[in-house]
Amino acid sequence: MKLVRKLLLPIVPIYYVVTSLRNKLYDAGVKKSTSYAFPVICVGNLNVGGTGKTPMIEYLINLLKEDFKVATLSRGYKRKTVGFQLADKNSNADSIGDEPFQFYNKYKDDIIVAVDANRNNGIKNLISANDVPEVILLDDAFQHRKVKAGFNILLTTYSNPYFSDYVLPTGNLREPRSGANRADVIIVTKCPINISEDEKLEFISRINPKKSQQVFFSSIRYSNKVFSDESSKEIKELKAFTLVTGIANASPLVSFLSEKGLNFEHLNFRDHHNFTQNEIDDLNNETLIITTEKDYMRLKQYESLKDKLFYLPIEAAIDKAESLNGLILNFV
Repeated sequence: MKLVRKLLLPIVPIYYVVTSLRNKLYDAGVKKSTSYAFPVICVGNLNVGGTGKTPMIEYLINLLKEDFKVATLSRGYKRKTVGFQLADKNSNADSIGDEPFQFYNKYKDDIIVAVDANRNNGIKNLISANDVPEVILLDDAFQHRKVKAGFNILLTTYSNPYFSDYVLPTGNLREPRSGANRADVIIVTKCPINISEDEKLEFISRINPKKSQQVFFSSIRYSNKVFSDESSKEIKELKAFTLVTGIANASPLVSFLSEKGLNFEHLNFRDHHNFTQNEIDDLNNETLIITTEKDYMRLKQYESLKDKLFYLPIEAAIDKAESLNGLILNFV
């Protein structure tokens, strides 16, 4: 794959020019962005792949849901429906996508969950409903510039920061690095727990934020238990199991479980993988399956896996969280 990407290097300038021109047209007002007279917060990234958007959306939900009516609006990647969909008791990963279904499954009594590839259309549907949200969280919409969010949170990983990457197809950037200038806050995600202050300062210097931007650092915090809809188990009590992942980067999870000295086999699938019946038949032969919360949303529909399937929750642990919370609450 690396060789193929190197061979595609001549295409990089074309992609760079096209995406740069698109941004300039939006910046100049030639292409229209719609603003809204209520809080819209966008969470996104420049890189293709997992930067921790789902834990960040959940962080915002937990911060805001007690005082405000919160709605999440996602594209609903790889769902089998089209147009605007509002999550309800009949929803599943096929109808709204795995990550939105995760939000609904976890917070259904506290928030509104909706999907629409056209974010403006999604917002219009949300604000015309009977239960009107007071805050809308846009999931993975940093490049969706038809909506002008009031507050933009840009995520980049510690191991693959955008300032060391290149645009597609040779690199992993969806747009040039200069797109980071649109962010109000930049969060470096998936940091080591013991990241030093000197490392943070080095990262900040390489990010070179504008005076109006603030940079934060976060790490992944794993639960001490795995869960199903009916029960839970302590991680330390797990015997041999099969780890099943269909996420962009499973390395942090594999490292966490390995450091616990656990005995497991890892079945690693592509991000947002749709499991075939043959794959489910193979999983039926396993005694215990541990997966991510996102993958659990796709796998829980199979009755044959019900008694052996568990997920490991994660959350974002943010350094100087009070300062970040203050910025978000002040905006709202």
